Amino acid sequence: MSSPTAVMIFAAGFGTRMGALTADRPKPMIPVAGRPLIDHALDLAAEVHPERIVINSHYKADVLHAHLAHRDLLISHEADQILDTGGGLKQARPLLNAKSAYTLNPDVTWSGPNPLRVLQDMWRADDMDALLLCVPTARAVGRLGSGDFSTDDAGNISRGGDLVYTGAQILKLDHMDRVAETVFSLNRLWDLMISDTRASAVEYPGHWCDVGRPEGVTLAEEMMAGADV
Repeated sequence: MSSPTAVMIFAAGFGTRMGALTADRPKPMIPVAGRPLIDHALDLAAEVHPERIVINSHYKADVLHAHLAHRDLLISHEADQILDTGGGLKQARPLLNAKSAYTLNPDVTWSGPNPLRVLQDMWRADDMDALLLCVPTARAVGRLGSGDFSTDDAGNISRGGDLVYTGAQILKLDHMDRVAETVFSLNRLWDLMISDTRASAVEYPGHWCDVGRPEGVTLAEEMMAGADV
């Protein structure tokens, strides 16, 4: 199987940890280094030349929709309720119109190569159903707490360890059929794939910053400017 032909960007969340910064806008519209986070994510997506880019929306959706009106992309609007990451991807699946897709969280920034290209280079569809891009805690700027995963010699992931999930991955979309619920987390799919030994990880070679709290904006800008991290 060749590289994925679609990118899903998750932009529906409430961003409650950002406090006043999300009082009048969704978190992906918060500016970092002079541009909204969603624009940084779209730049990364464009560089892998997908046939389709899909963005989900819910909180303050009108602000996001107005900003994206001139873009060549599709919106999966979660009008009635927020569907979480797994549910959001499940609703967007017909728009993605692909067997596998990149997914990307926009509330992070990167110092190093395009994360989607790192995934593209390591994707082996015959051997894996999910490929998560992770970074060691030592290079996870703004991260609070421990890591999420560890890997064995073959690259298969298990829960717990020093690797932080960066919010970028490649995922086979037919696994949506394994979850009956409408609202659910991607963690449900990962656990199924981990039990099948079909979930892998690749380590991001640069630095990554979590922009999940107000202080993350400054940390991200310093990292992107090349300051010591």
